Amino acid sequence: MTKKQKKTRNRILLVLAIFIVLLVLDKTGVFDYVHPLIQFVIYLIPYGIIGYDVIKKACINISHGQVFDENFLMMIATFGAFGIGEYSEALAVMLFYQVGELFQSYAVGKSRQSITELMSIAPETANRVEEDGSVSEIDPEEVSIGDILLVRAGEKIPVDAVVVEGESFIDTAALTGESVPRRAKAGEEVISGCLNGEGLLKVKATKAYEDSTVAKILELVENASNKKSRMENFITRFARYYTPVVTVGALLLAIIPPLLGGLTFSDSIRRACIFLIVSCPCALVISVPLGFFGGIGASSKIGVLVKGSNYLESVSKVDTVVFDKTGTLTKGEFKVTELIPAKNAEEKVSFKELLKVAAHGEALSNHPIARSVLLAYTDGTDLIDNGNWKNQIDFSLIDEASSKEIAGRGLSVLYEGKELLLGSGKLMEEQGISFEQVESAGTVVYAALSGKYLGAVVISDVIKDGAAEALKAMKSSGVKKTVMLTGDRKKAAEDVAKKVGADEVIAELLPADKVSRVEKLLSSLDNGSKLAFVGDGINDAPVLMRADVGIAMGSLGSDAAIEAADIVIMDDDISKISQVMKIARKTIRIVKENIVFALAVKLIILVLGALGLTTMWLAVFGDVGVAVIAILNSMRALKND
Repeated sequence: MTKKQKKTRNRILLVLAIFIVLLVLDKTGVFDYVHPLIQFVIYLIPYGIIGYDVIKKACINISHGQVFDENFLMMIATFGAFGIGEYSEALAVMLFYQVGELFQSYAVGKSRQSITELMSIAPETANRVEEDGSVSEIDPEEVSIGDILLVRAGEKIPVDAVVVEGESFIDTAALTGESVPRRAKAGEEVISGCLNGEGLLKVKATKAYEDSTVAKILELVENASNKKSRMENFITRFARYYTPVVTVGALLLAIIPPLLGGLTFSDSIRRACIFLIVSCPCALVISVPLGFFGGIGASSKIGVLVKGSNYLESVSKVDTVVFDKTGTLTKGEFKVTELIPAKNAEEKVSFKELLKVAAHGEALSNHPIARSVLLAYTDGTDLIDNGNWKNQIDFSLIDEASSKEIAGRGLSVLYEGKELLLGSGKLMEEQGISFEQVESAGTVVYAALSGKYLGAVVISDVIKDGAAEALKAMKSSGVKKTVMLTGDRKKAAEDVAKKVGADEVIAELLPADKVSRVEKLLSSLDNGSKLAFVGDGINDAPVLMRADVGIAMGSLGSDAAIEAADIVIMDDDISKISQVMKIARKTIRIVKENIVFALAVKLIILVLGALGLTTMWLAVFGDVGVAVIAILNSMRALKND
């Protein structure tokens, strides 16, 4: 509890003790011998102790023109109870209202806890290494790009940087929800807000603090509450009109029946007070935003940043999920997946010889496919002897000066004095080389030496672990259709789609084509259904922004992802999408339950109160009791089950 909450708790306990004593005295008949004015003063003292802040707020709000709120309702209702001599009920109403307010305050604090934990990623200081080697402690906002910073064990990395010295395990749990630390060594990038688990690191700042990942995330978290859901906006508008209407209704209920001769002023004022107490909308005004806040908090616990309750509401209605392929369903890491020596060659070429020739030919290229062939040769591949071997490139076998790129086709280089061609089938055809067409999924690199076909190397993007299971989980979460969009060739795209279980695949797309495809899918949705696009956030920003819900994958440290997406998965765990959908649907269900329950109970008690069939005690339950039950229900949204 905060100091303020503890102070309120102590006031409640004190007044509760006084109230019990007064109640006993009243029921035993002791007050029958006490003058009504003295009784009024006796009850007024504990009432003032417990209710002074409510009356103060009401008066301040009235002076600012904000008349109709729960403080005003409580003040008028209890003043009315005092006016008709119901002192114990006036004190009880204010006492239990404060109990409800304390509970609400505590519940809101609990719901904020997981987001507060995310807010704690902000580093408080940075250790800058000066030119003379000394270390000075500065504010992270004073760090400039290029500064060398010292990060000791247990300290947070203040800004996005690259490691220049040292090696350590970095704890990214606060950002990603991932409990397993990541190893960081010289040359590798590290993200602000992560914790240095062990060892000493020297890092070079690559961004200023305000442009770093941690600052952008904190800004989004702070602004999340401004992006209200449709339900929250409805409750806000509802309370704005509802409270004045019931206040006027209570006034009419207090005046009209006595004028018509049906009731005494005492009875009609009592009914009006009950009407006012139960009409307080705090059960809705508190529990509905609290439910969404709980859902956002539950998402942050698993390393998912939801930028506002409106996006949480939207993702609960998603029934079509569109994926980018590279970096989302696949790792974006090319790997040699097949070696196919020529079947009809005069001399049989072994797997190892084919890979050796291809690797030497690609040794001078920086293309990702070339690097994957080179890596398979130097670090081993499971396609040959289970990968239990390593090799070095022998540059004496190739003539570096002869190496040349053939645009859109491949390359040529002299290998052991003979012309080596590596590239597509079109390159083989143009050079008049007879080759065996390979239909395997992936990128195929054909190899020919001195005009004779040697074989082919197939390179494929590696599918992410658990991608198929993640799509299956989405289907069980209510997703009806999964679509994969990619610029890759059709055969490779279909192979990936089949392996991960996507319902539809659209291949060979240009970046601009993805937007038009998503728009076409949006136009085909049923009323009320939503479409989510999942991309890596770097080259998919236009599509992320066009979709109903943009979800950025693999986005740790990606500015484009954080800015363009509505929901940011802080690591590349695709299975978290189905978890967020479950959290969102649970949150919406809880919010709807609260709305129906609160309105139904209040309506029943309002009608009973107007007919004189209930008491102020039941009215207190209709306000405080309903609010407490709704809040308890809202706090279920915090749990990931």
